[in-house]
Amino acid sequence: MWDRFPSCWTWARCQDNGVSDPEQEKRWAELFDQLDLNKDGRVDVNELRTGLTDWGVVRSEVDEIVRMSDTNHDGQLDFEEFTQYLRTHEKELRLMFRSLDRNNDGHIDVGEIQLSLRSLGVNVSTEQASRILQSIDRDGTMTIDWNEWRDHFLFNPLHNMEDIAHYWKHSLMLDIGEQLTVPDEFSEKERRSGVVWRQLVAGAMAGAVSRTGTAPLDRLKVFLQVHGSSGVSLFGGLRGMVQEGGLRSLWRGNGINVLKIAPESAIKFMAYEQIKWLIRGSKEGGSLRVQERFIAGSLAGATAQTIIYPMEVLKTRLTLRKTGQYSGMADCAKQILRKEGVRAFYKGYVPNTLGIIPYAGIDLAVYETLKNAWLQRYCMGSADPGVLVLLGCGTVSSTCGQLASYPLALIRTRMQAQASADGAPQLSMVGQFKHIVSHEGVPGLYRGIAPNFLKVIPAVSISYVVYEHMKKALGVGS
Repeated sequence: MWDRFPSCWTWARCQDNGVSDPEQEKRWAELFDQLDLNKDGRVDVNELRTGLTDWGVVRSEVDEIVRMSDTNHDGQLDFEEFTQYLRTHEKELRLMFRSLDRNNDGHIDVGEIQLSLRSLGVNVSTEQASRILQSIDRDGTMTIDWNEWRDHFLFNPLHNMEDIAHYWKHSLMLDIGEQLTVPDEFSEKERRSGVVWRQLVAGAMAGAVSRTGTAPLDRLKVFLQVHGSSGVSLFGGLRGMVQEGGLRSLWRGNGINVLKIAPESAIKFMAYEQIKWLIRGSKEGGSLRVQERFIAGSLAGATAQTIIYPMEVLKTRLTLRKTGQYSGMADCAKQILRKEGVRAFYKGYVPNTLGIIPYAGIDLAVYETLKNAWLQRYCMGSADPGVLVLLGCGTVSSTCGQLASYPLALIRTRMQAQASADGAPQLSMVGQFKHIVSHEGVPGLYRGIAPNFLKVIPAVSISYVVYEHMKKALGVGS
């Protein structure tokens, strides 16, 4: 790529050969002059996009270069800002190179690329690692020296191994109404800087808006799960709810559904960190393998669900309530406690907890499969998969997880709602399963799944948009 700017190739070796500062400044000036297309002494975003297109630098990365380097915030880079970016970024590249060069021989080989990606939870074959290496190796030695590394990544600020893990975080931005996903991993730097809690707040806000926007579909799902056996159709159920309580009734149960996001997310994250420490000990910087993430995520999810489960029962009762049945959350809790006792707040707990295992396992397995398929095919061009790929992988994996755990979720909901139907038999988990299969057949285990699927795309879309805006408002970088 350096043949596009011949003078830069000479500069690329300046630092290592001890060239004086005036000579270095001259090389930088030549590069700056070639990027400054209108010769006004400044390089703007459009000039950078045009000049760096052949380098494989995408639009978002050009924007990031300007954001990091534009100290006077005028949307352009003068020569001083431009050279400061080059000086700073090369130092960062040197640190990255040294961390990848595990045997300190001055070269990165195929094995070191595999080890680095594996530490981030990305398993690639020797052939796939070779393809990544060949995209950087200019002299055909099948190793990457410092000059090749620096030249390749000079104007690609987001192209490094750690960014692969950063890009492929997914659970925080997606909220499809079920909090069974495995938490993302955060680096020690992210934890110390407070980024973790700002991202959790952004995720909670995104979940709140997303759940509120799709609440009618969620209420319809719960309604069909409990009353679907009586032959109520999708539109019949919706019409019946509106006739009984008006349009506002479509949002019944949404208040507590939103309220439980924050405690559940916080408890799950803290539990996950503690369980991760127990699994890996005090090893610094070690990311969990996929199977370890599954164990830690499942246990963290079970911990969070155990603590906030009474809110789940309240949500189901409030969602199914008739007009005037309860005056609010507190009244609902009082009535359950008075009429049914404390144990009623944990009805359906067993199928709910069991549902975490297939959900988390399939969600992780599908996501890791899709992630690795994309990285193996396209990683050499960019670590950034793009919004559509991320949303697609996250949506597909979460939906597959929901599909696998749906029968358990339906049984949980029916057990939670049992006392709300006067005279209904109090069935156990096994009793509910037998009753559903014998009276409704296997399809009965999937009642209400249509509105559940209908809400996935709008829920993910709303959640993502709000999440991105909240991250900007809270000062969390993309």
